[in-house]
Amino acid sequence: MGRTRPQPGEPIVVKKYANRRLYDTGRSAYVTLEDLNEMVKDDIDFIVVDAKSGEDLTRSVLTQIVAEQETKGENLLPTTFLRKLISLYGENMHAVVPSYLEHSMQFLIDNQKQMLDRVDEQLQAQQERMKQMEHMFPGTSSFEEISRRNMEIFQSAMKSFVPPFQKDDEK
Repeated sequence: MGRTRPQPGEPIVVKKYANRRLYDTGRSAYVTLEDLNEMVKDDIDFIVVDAKSGEDLTRSVLTQIVAEQETKGENLLPTTFLRKLISLYGENMHAVVPSYLEHSMQFLIDNQKQMLDRVDEQLQAQQERMKQMEHMFPGTSSFEEISRRNMEIFQSAMKSFVPPFQKDDEK
């Protein structure tokens, strides 16, 4: 399904009709909340407007998507967080909370990326060590084989530490 943007850099306009149907003007097709969820995941910018009044409904539709995801068992929002968030409504925090949550989310995303980069670096380093091990022990191509050889070396080394007073049949 091809998508076209009205102008480069502008979001796709999704119109919401009175019958709750959503129309993606970018691809000239009706869409579902699941389709909009995929657009978010694909980083496709869109706005949802009421087809009749032109009112921006993006926030309420995104909230609806979050609520749907939460009911599917993908619980990202702990109950205590939701309770505290709800308690902030009407507390004159509307100027602070959105900005704080946006910054916190960006911090989380940045940390996640750094952690994934570190894991990737560690995996690459492990692969390099495995290649070096293959040079040290030709013919080894698996962790099991390396483990088996390490155990043989360890057992051989331990045999040299058997106390001299021990009888051969006790070894």
